Amino acid sequence: MTTRVRRAVAYAAVSTLALVAPSLGAASAIAFGAVAVGALSVTDGPMFELFARPADRQEGRLHGLAAFAFAATGIALLASFAGLPSHVFVASVLVVGYGNLAQQLAWKFDAEPILRTGAFVTGAIVAAVGGQAIALRIEGTPVAPILPEIVFLASSGALLAGLLRSVLFARDDPLVMLSVAFLLWLFADLTVMVTVDGIAVAIAVTALFGYVSWALDAASIPGMMTGALLAMLTIVLGGYGWFAVLIAFFAVGSLSTKFRYDEKKARGVAEDNEGARGSGNVLGNAAVALVAVLAYAARAKFPIPGDIFLFAFAGSIATAMSDTLSSEIGGVFDKPRLITTLERVEPGTDGAVTWQGELAGVVGAAVVAVIAGLLFESVGVVGVVVVTLAGTGGMTMDSLLGATVEGERLGNQSVNFLATLSGALVGAGLAVVVLV
Repeated sequence: MTTRVRRAVAYAAVSTLALVAPSLGAASAIAFGAVAVGALSVTDGPMFELFARPADRQEGRLHGLAAFAFAATGIALLASFAGLPSHVFVASVLVVGYGNLAQQLAWKFDAEPILRTGAFVTGAIVAAVGGQAIALRIEGTPVAPILPEIVFLASSGALLAGLLRSVLFARDDPLVMLSVAFLLWLFADLTVMVTVDGIAVAIAVTALFGYVSWALDAASIPGMMTGALLAMLTIVLGGYGWFAVLIAFFAVGSLSTKFRYDEKKARGVAEDNEGARGSGNVLGNAAVALVAVLAYAARAKFPIPGDIFLFAFAGSIATAMSDTLSSEIGGVFDKPRLITTLERVEPGTDGAVTWQGELAGVVGAAVVAVIAGLLFESVGVVGVVVVTLAGTGGMTMDSLLGATVEGERLGNQSVNFLATLSGALVGAGLAVVVLV
């Protein structure tokens, strides 16, 4: 057994302490706190060698273990005094502990990065499902009726943890653990209704979607994990129609990125990494859509018709599609003009547009609008026009921001976010005026 695997086994064993939470309540925080304090007092010996990461060896203290245990202590206190469900606490800690163990085991056999990431997610799901089942049984709650919800929480937590671990380091496990805890707390508070068939299909589609996007070089591993998490949440919280709108953007957008890629690269307007999109790019285009899905899932808490969130979602995706096609198609044509002054500028200039790109953008927004109209009865013909206008308006906002503030003040992902937010607001606003 390698040093890395032994260390992962030791951390997984510490994470197992979370299982005492339903029985001990606040005392579980004391248990993890004792581990944290004890870790800081160990400077050598077998225990130090077992838990020490490379940075710990340089500093002569088990800071990694202490931070891990302190994070678990904080979540345990939330479970004891702030209403965070005990099974969410258990899942959050086990996701990190056992996900890392599975990843290290895969690493031992020289698995490819995609397989190591898959091992992390799989190990985290299994551990989180089992841990939640044990915690709920201890509390006297029947497990079978809510098993789909348990699997959904475990899968969501595992995907988020896998995403964060793909862009962070092992020393950042406390941040990963806390992020998972807050996400799952939100979902538990929403009381999401999940069926066995629904979660099974969601997991299968998410896994396929993630692998295909990576295999086709449409996304890096962080980008793949971001897309997979978005897919999971969209299917479960929104439904298959919402996912169809989302996947249409990813599919068409990825194809457009590959369109005459070498020519765009020579002109200096191509996406980096052979067009493979990272997590920042994916989130910049889809974060607003995710918020709309979450708001739709929590619609009972708002005095707003649920269809308004649907139009916000469709408007944001139409904007992302419109902007992507405008950039990727328009980038191969000469004589771009700055949108604010219409003066001729060099290809790749922020805020530059071509009539071919603008036309492609309008068509992209219309594609999303038509898909939404076919899948949702509440959209209808008028709704198709609304979504098309929202996407076109968001694309225009992207160009205006590019010409005025992108570069020195805002990065590309921030501009994408603000543009999709504009599209969402236009879509929701027009829906209120025209349809409600």
